[in-house]
Amino acid sequence: MSTTPTILLVHGFWGGAAHWAKVILELHRKGHDQVKAVELPLTSLVNDAERTRRMIRQIDGPVVLVGHSYGGAVITEAGNQPNVQGLVYIAAFAPDSGESPGGITQQHLPEAAPNLAPDSDGYLWLRADKFHESFCQDLSADEGWVMAVTQKAPLASTFGDAISDPAWKHKPSWYQLSSQDRMISPQNQKAMAERMQPKRLLQLEASHASLASHPAEVAALILEAVASVDG
Repeated sequence: MSTTPTILLVHGFWGGAAHWAKVILELHRKGHDQVKAVELPLTSLVNDAERTRRMIRQIDGPVVLVGHSYGGAVITEAGNQPNVQGLVYIAAFAPDSGESPGGITQQHLPEAAPNLAPDSDGYLWLRADKFHESFCQDLSADEGWVMAVTQKAPLASTFGDAISDPAWKHKPSWYQLSSQDRMISPQNQKAMAERMQPKRLLQLEASHASLASHPAEVAALILEAVASVDG
């Protein structure tokens, strides 16, 4: 069994595992290749958490979970597995027991809320023509367009799924706050981060897509968590 933690990356809404591409490469450059990325169905918190738990159970050794956006809710729900040693939240939801991402969103509506568009099948999309300015305004227009076209829409009902026993109450946590986030209000991020009392709160002048616009800083925070639980 490996004693060096495996990093398990969990994406959020309107993207897939490939949203972590720049962070994965940054971790590789820093010599950390024990990295996996979950591809979530985005059909319900129950399904997404169970997919993540199955990935965790396949890892023979300690795990550090990293969640971006809605992925933070997923690691909050799935992170009580015994080999999970730490949690890293990247511009992410960190709900308490009984809370849902949708409920938290209503406390301070994000700037881009009007740009969400449900379809007739129950999926919630971020309008392609508004994706760059809403999700990743600190990336190039070309990168934003590719993200818009390849976005992975969640079932809208997933927003209302509530947490049972939040893992951040039991595991050490780290939080990266994006001060220019238009998808999750920075006020909501600050409130969620402060109540979990993270080992470190890193604030970046970044969009919601900080994992793509600031991969070096995000990777450094992840490796800080790995070093902490590995020590």
